[in-house]
Amino acid sequence: MSRISGIDLPRDKRIEVALTYITGIGQPTAKRILEKTGIDPNIRVRDITPDQVSKIRDEIQNSCKVEGALRSEIHMNVKRLMDIGSYRGLRHRRNLPCRGQRTHTNARTRRGKRNVVSVAKAAVK
Repeated sequence: MSRISGIDLPRDKRIEVALTYITGIGQPTAKRILEKTGIDPNIRVRDITPDQVSKIRDEIQNSCKVEGALRSEIHMNVKRLMDIGSYRGLRHRRNLPCRGQRTHTNARTRRGKRNVVSVAKAAVK
């Protein structure tokens, strides 16, 4: 099993697909990395050599921001928006959608589970 950027790549997948398991690397970036390193994108992860793994690892280190560094940068960007008090920052702080989606209905993923308020019946006389 190949370990790149702290992620164990699945052995039975093509290397082009397996690289997308690393946070910050999508299909276009994976294709670019494989072109620069000269590795066939159709080869399976179990078939790559340690030399090829080191080439991929070096290319990722030199050209991409991945995993922990990327997560911390995103977190700092959101924190900056909250600190300056922008509209997007306020939406993040209140845990609401910040890209213009409606919230009257929908937005359950962002707002969380519904809080059902039960109504007590009046006593029967």
